[in-house]
Amino acid sequence: MSKGIVYLVGAGPGDPGLITVKGIQCLEKADVIVYDRLVNPQVLSFASPEAGKIFMGKKTTGLAGTQDGINSLLIGLAGEGKTVVRLKGGDPFIFGRGGEEAEALAEAGVPFEVVPGVTSAVAAPAYAGIPLTHRSHASSVTIVTGNEDPDKENSMIAWDKIAAGPGTLVFLMGMANLKAICGQLIKHGRSGETPAALIRWGTWAEQEFLQGTLADIALQAERENFKNPAVIVIGGVAGLHKKLWWLKKKPFTGRRILVTREAQQGEGLARLLTEQGGEVIVFPTIAIAGPDDSSPLDQALDRIGQFNWIIFTSKNGVKFFFKRMNERLIDIRDLKGIKLAAIGPKTREALEEHGLRVALTPSVYIAEEVVASIKDMIKTGDRILLPRSDKARKFLKEALAGLGAEVEEVIAYRTCTAGGDPDYLRRMLEQGLIHLITFASPSAVHNFVQLFGGSELPALMRNIQVACIGPVTAQAAAESGLRADIVAREYTSEGLVEAILRSN
Repeated sequence: MSKGIVYLVGAGPGDPGLITVKGIQCLEKADVIVYDRLVNPQVLSFASPEAGKIFMGKKTTGLAGTQDGINSLLIGLAGEGKTVVRLKGGDPFIFGRGGEEAEALAEAGVPFEVVPGVTSAVAAPAYAGIPLTHRSHASSVTIVTGNEDPDKENSMIAWDKIAAGPGTLVFLMGMANLKAICGQLIKHGRSGETPAALIRWGTWAEQEFLQGTLADIALQAERENFKNPAVIVIGGVAGLHKKLWWLKKKPFTGRRILVTREAQQGEGLARLLTEQGGEVIVFPTIAIAGPDDSSPLDQALDRIGQFNWIIFTSKNGVKFFFKRMNERLIDIRDLKGIKLAAIGPKTREALEEHGLRVALTPSVYIAEEVVASIKDMIKTGDRILLPRSDKARKFLKEALAGLGAEVEEVIAYRTCTAGGDPDYLRRMLEQGLIHLITFASPSAVHNFVQLFGGSELPALMRNIQVACIGPVTAQAAAESGLRADIVAREYTSEGLVEAILRSN
């Protein structure tokens, strides 16, 4: 068996966009990922769905959560020939105990590489509008652990030196010792009027900020119950926050939104939500695939000239219908004389991309409105083709048949369960890291519910808003035991975002 390798990768401070390109490349090829509590779970989405994921936050109990236990785990996994990513918040070599893990790997003869990450010591102040150096304020930066007891006799921190220097001081994870840290600095000569700032959950959606002076910041923090994980910044640069804060508040700032739509379509919705300041996690609960049996669609295509209408109820229906036409070498000109209907503007646009004109798009994008709009345009005996999903409602076929049409419904595509990691999502829900979940189809709702089972879902969803793209999806949510807090009036991604904005 070939020997494995361990990559000590810095995941960055929280914002998933701050992981390095090399870090992503390591995640993509990893067999196993061992990650910490301060790693944004969204970063794990860069990994292969097949990769094993082992949570090793220091709040776990037993040997597995100790440093010796983690070292043994890494050595053991590499010994099995696996490619292992040890994913650590921030940078692995800045108060991340990455040095100890590297030593253990070296002593065990395990190959390893270090992939530096963006440390919260730099990123959190930057996201709060605080430059650590500035020609008028500081020409040096000292990064100090906040975990050491400032009163211990043999301190490894030279309090007299760092207090006397003019540079910026950054303390990591020091909220429990904040009062003592400030006291030591004042005791050793730093002015109590020195600006001080606290950034909690820096670069995350939950980022919080508190500003004061060395003399009063501890009292303020106690009053506001300001706790770790936080970065403490002391020095003249801390006073620049108000002037330089660039992360302006937008409607969805501070909200983490889960998009459950199919991956490709989910990206468009995610982009709209991100533009409004949201931190978006795309976690598809559905995937789209061709039908198990294409013969009914093939038979309809062989007789395509016999139809008076083709009604498309989704972009996916358009995509797979024309994909199959191309595979069968059927000329698009064979559609001449057939009227086309699209359930909404996105479906219409998908047809227009093929150079086709659409005869009907209802003003309300649901099947009921298609029937209401088309009833005066069809005659008894008109032949209508419905290329649809395997999960489509029967209403449209039955209603059109009730108008005297001959309706042929064929499966153009299947809606499948996506291969996301439910444990990853469950952990985010349990930790209260999701604030709103969007659903764009009944299938997305049903598959989401199946991930957890009915019994535990109410507790997980207790404080989470649910937004649905329309009444059909909202009904599916209600039938599944989910409360639809927000329902779009226009049944598009843009309409869904607009509905969330109205409720904000």
